[in-house]
Formats: sequence, C-alpha cells, structure tokens
Amino acid sequence: MAKGKLSKKKKWLIFGGGGLLLVIMIVASLGKDNTNAINVETEKVTFRTVIQKVNASGRIQPEIEVKISATSSAWIDLITVKEGDRVKKGQHLISLDRKQLLANYNSASSSVRSAEARIKQELASKKRVESMYEQNLASDQELEAVQASYEIANSQLSQAQANLESRKDDLDKARISAPQDGIVTKIYKEVGEMAVGGMFQADNLMIIADLSKMEVIIDVNENDVVSVAVGDTTEIEIDAFLDTLFYGVVSEIAHISEITGMGSQQQVTNFQVKVRMLNVPDGIRPGMSATADIITDKKENVLAIPIQSLTVRQKGSEKFGSGGKKSGRPNNTNTGSNSNGNSSKKREVEELVFIIADSEGKVQRDEPLDEGDTDKEFKKAKKGTKYVHIRPVKVGISSDTHYELLSGLDEGESIVTGSYKAISKDLSHNKIVTMGKDSDKKGK
Repeated sequence: MAKGKLSKKKKWLIFGGGGLLLVIMIVASLGKDNTNAINVETEKVTFRTVIQKVNASGRIQPEIEVKISATSSAWIDLITVKEGDRVKKGQHLISLDRKQLLANYNSASSSVRSAEARIKQELASKKRVESMYEQNLASDQELEAVQASYEIANSQLSQAQANLESRKDDLDKARISAPQDGIVTKIYKEVGEMAVGGMFQADNLMIIADLSKMEVIIDVNENDVVSVAVGDTTEIEIDAFLDTLFYGVVSEIAHISEITGMGSQQQVTNFQVKVRMLNVPDGIRPGMSATADIITDKKENVLAIPIQSLTVRQKGSEKFGSGGKKSGRPNNTNTGSNSNGNSSKKREVEELVFIIADSEGKVQRDEPLDEGDTDKEFKKAKKGTKYVHIRPVKVGISSDTHYELLSGLDEGESIVTGSYKAISKDLSHNKIVTMGKDSDKKGK
C-alpha cells in the first residue's frame, strides 16, 4: 500500500519537473532573443526650421586703414599726435627736416630765374635778326639759328619750372597732414629718426583708421565658399565680448585662393571673405579674434532629421549580411570596365535612416529592387522589442544638428538616432532592437 503511494508521488514529481523544465526553456528562449537585440535611441520626425551656416574664424580690421609715409627721405623734426588720438582730415601730423628740401627748392627757383633771363636774351636776338632779315641784312641760316635758340630757351624754362614745382611739392610734403578722419592706431617712428621716402621702399610712419566701420576677415574652406554669396547675413562672435552676438553682411569674396601647407598632407585651400559689421561696439580694436557664422540658406517649417541618424549603405543592403557585405558570390549584373579593360563591380550606395517597426517588412523605395523579392511571412516583434527597417531618404540643406528632409519619411515616424556604433555598423534591415527609457521619452 505504501509502495503504491510512493509510486504515485514519484509520477507527480516527474510530471511537475518536466513542466517546470519546459517553462524554464521558454523563458530562456525569450531571454536569448532579447539578448541578441541592440539597444537604440529614437526620435520622431517633426517639422522645424533648418538654418545652414558656414563657420570660419578670423580677425577684425577697419574697412578703411591708411598707412602714412614720406615721399622723400628726411629726419623727423616733430610728431604732433600720439597713438589713440582722434584726428580730422587735413590736421598736421608730422614735420620733417626742411633744410635739404628748402635748399633743393631754392636751387630750382634759381634755375627758373636763369631760364627766364636767357629767354629774354634769346627773344631780343630773335627780334633783331628778324628785322635785319626783312632788310636783307641777314641770311636764312642766321634766322633759322636764332629761332632754334629761342625754342631751346623756351624748353629749358619749362623744364626749370617743372623742377621747381616738384621741389615745392617735396617741401610742402615735409609737413604731413591727415588724409582722412580717424584714429591714430600705430606710430612706427620717433622724433630724430630718419623717414625713408620713395616710390617703392618708403617707411610706414603711422597708421590712421576709421574704427567706426569695421570688418571681419575670415578664411573659408574651398568646399564651403561655393555656398557663400555677397550680401549673406552673418552672426559674429568676438572673443573679447563674451556672450554677445553681433551681425554683419558678406561684402567681398576673394577670387584667388590662399594655400597653406603646399605639397604636404596638411595642405589647405581657403578663400578670404570680408564681412562688414553692422553694429560696431565701443572698445573694439583692430586685430581682435572673431568667429563668423555665415547664414547661406534657411528653410522654415520643414520635416527634419537629426544629423547622426543619417547613414550610407550599399543599395540593396537588406539582402546583405552584417556591415553591408553580401554573403555568397557577388552579383555581376552591375559591372563596368576600368581603364585597363578589366571588369570591376560598381557599388551604388544610398542614404538612409533606420525606422522603428512592430514587425519585419520590406524596404520602401521609390524604385523597388526586383531581385530577391519574395512573399515570405514576416514575424511580429515580441514584447519589449521592435524591428528596424532601412528607409532610403533624400535630404537638402543641413544645420549644425539637423538635415532638411526632402522625401522618404512622414511626420511622426520614429527613427533611430543612436548610438553611433549601432547606426554606422551594427544595425541592418529587420534587426531586433530594444529602446531604453530615455529614448522612449525622447521619441514621444
């Protein structure tokens, strides 16, 4: 009797243990599915304003800056201003030593008087010979000679007068005056030093600038300068004026590039762009560092996606394995010939995002791929998981954070925005994913 009861209990234990083992296997299977899932962050597609900017740094300088120099070499006798002084047009700035210049002027003046005296003498001789010629007392040769001497005297007088004007100009320029209103920003010489003048190697004596009109000189990379145009609005940040935004407009774009690091791996090609400041603050100084954001385009109330959500895959990557590489023998239908005549596969790529879906599915394209289309049954996602589908998209301009969306998505669709590793490498079409709490909130 006892033996029968024990046998019955043993049977119940065996059945109960088997059921428990089955439950554990099911739970383990579910847990395994979740373990293979990739955790991602998501966000819903919404309308927003996308502002495209070109960022570059540079320095501030006056729009008008005049370098003062001497036209002739002389010692500096007097400097009437100091750095920072405001001057008016025509105001006396520098006096140069006049002794040598005055001597040159007096010599030129004497030459003029000598030429005037000679022309009087030649004129008298000319009249006398002409009178004698009328009376047949002078020959043709004598008349021609006296007329030539008179013309030469006239020429010598003109030369002497021109030389006198030049010497007078040099003497007048020994007193240097301000060519415009402005502020003295730099003085290079001191009283007693030599001011070297001339057409090609004149010394700079001082600089006068109009600090009420300033511009930012920036270097824009060759890839960005094509989108910049004269008149573009610009946001300017000056290092010396923290938390203050100034505005300007592009006034000039260089036509010739400036190349640094020529021939090296660090070679950079830039174009100089001038941005005129609209509001010049007090206390600004030439040479201050500044950063400019040139607004090249702006789209309001357009669908947009985060920059990090966009990636590139080979077209037809839903038929490929992880990382966009197709398993098995490559398809040779898309081939071309290189310069040697050898066939080489052309890989066509497409820009896409990963969207969140409740089940597996096909890729939605404007032009569906014919190869590999099947009517397979798609599985639904298990609790706590989702599937991702690749969705080819077309984008327009971009801001610092978002792309303008031209086609491919509708408002409210959830797309994957992170992590970078998941988007760039791990995710593929119909991949199982999970979403953390933070990403769930972000997507709502």
